[in-house]
Amino acid sequence: LSYDEVTEIFVRVNSLGVKLRGSDLALAQISAKWGGSLKIFQAFQEECKNDGFNLDLGIFLRNLVAFATEQSRFHTVGRLTKEELEIAWTKSKEGMHFAKNFLKNNAKIDSPALLSSPYLMVALANYGYKFNFNIDSNESRELKRWVLLANGKGRYSRGSSETLLDRDLAVIRQGGRAVRLLEQLRQQVGRLEIEPEELEGRNQRSAIFKTMFLAFRESGAKDWHSNINIALDHSGAQHRLQFHHIFPKGYLKKNYVDREVNDIANLAFIGARTNRKISDGKPTDYFKKIISKSGTEPFIAQCIPTDVSFLTKEKYKDFLTNRRKLISERLNSFLGNT
Repeated sequence: LSYDEVTEIFVRVNSLGVKLRGSDLALAQISAKWGGSLKIFQAFQEECKNDGFNLDLGIFLRNLVAFATEQSRFHTVGRLTKEELEIAWTKSKEGMHFAKNFLKNNAKIDSPALLSSPYLMVALANYGYKFNFNIDSNESRELKRWVLLANGKGRYSRGSSETLLDRDLAVIRQGGRAVRLLEQLRQQVGRLEIEPEELEGRNQRSAIFKTMFLAFRESGAKDWHSNINIALDHSGAQHRLQFHHIFPKGYLKKNYVDREVNDIANLAFIGARTNRKISDGKPTDYFKKIISKSGTEPFIAQCIPTDVSFLTKEKYKDFLTNRRKLISERLNSFLGNT
């Protein structure tokens, strides 16, 4: 049988039996048309990993398909010729370089761990290429704002991710700039500002938690004992970044349910050693020690109220309410909403 026939059998069998991802099936179809392409894709994947962007191969395939077909779904990939695939791959690599550089150097997002969805990179890659990487300073500011807001609002996590990405790709294909992308985001989420109520009930898995880290890092947040700036790439187990429950779990567990304990308004970013040192200590106790050593700045940098009247079990919910207000103000400033 021909490669195309074998591939068709493979796709049909695996679609009905062992459930493979769309990117796995697309890769099979691409490999049938373009021999040796997997090694080419993996080499670029390794290059991006060395740049700090360790991404699933499926993201590169989706970006390739977006450049080849002007939409992100894999269902048309079987109709592409080898020549079309090679041309699209060259373009998609150039676009991905732009996406990495813009995220790292403009938006200060230096790891995919800080992205609510890697689909943002596909949109950015297509945006940069569409406009021949010719972006003035005003547009760059608006594009940065869109990236941070789309990331913080979870643009591609509210419904069908592919549908939402296709809408953004359509705007870009039609020549729509960052302002148009922002308007499309506004239509989806209602408002671009972050309200304190929007933080209520969120935990460390939410998109806004990643944006909190970015905002606090920009404000110079440091570990409370070593005074090393917070970062994802600290070396050594002692300094590895962790999120810390300001009111420790053990301190609250008999009074509040897990959802309340794990609220993002109760989380801060510190090193592993500091986290272990605090353990389940009372906030009033360890706050005093840190303030006596470094003042209130370590807490202010992470929008943590230091008024002792908020630091008791009885006032825990008041603490959360107060901190949500402080966090939303910081986030809106960081996101350019003020």
